[in-house]
Amino acid sequence: MSDKVLIIVGDATETVDTLYPYLRVQEEGFVPVVSGPEARRYHMVLHEVPADGWDITREFEGYTIQADIAFRDIEPAEYVGIFFSGGRAPEYIRDDPDLIEITRYYFKQNKPVGCVCHGVEIPARAGCVKDRRMATVPKCQFDLEVCGGTFVNEPCVVDGNMVSGRTWHDHGHYMKHWINLLIAERERMLAQ
Repeated sequence: MSDKVLIIVGDATETVDTLYPYLRVQEEGFVPVVSGPEARRYHMVLHEVPADGWDITREFEGYTIQADIAFRDIEPAEYVGIFFSGGRAPEYIRDDPDLIEITRYYFKQNKPVGCVCHGVEIPARAGCVKDRRMATVPKCQFDLEVCGGTFVNEPCVVDGNMVSGRTWHDHGHYMKHWINLLIAERERMLAQ
């Protein structure tokens, strides 16, 4: 069971934030397992701050994605690592008690954690960011800092078992570092 990776979603999860890691883990021989509050289809969105005068994020409808498993049915030890996608979903799913426990497991066990954009709201809510350095979309800086973390405005931040980026624009900078942690963890699990 050392080939499965959790991808956490909810309605209004960001399309590129979700599909990029979903496809990258497959390229490395992992099996992405999408999880949401329920095992059902979720609507994704596209987020962009347009260059034509907008100073806030504009949202467009994206694809849909099927969640393979509900949070309550996850056995965290069966998965190599976890990824927290961005978009608006984290704001709505971060209070799920099963998701909070799953999140805490990956930090306590020092397993690979990937996070982008608003995804920070989940580990922040779970109490896992204290004294940790993270990249996130600047508007989530407060969420991170009020929970004891340090905001770093860079495309890739590696802090122990956690790798983070600000937005989908940073995937090419931080994703390889998270993938490398997954590969190392898979090897460790296979050696047991």
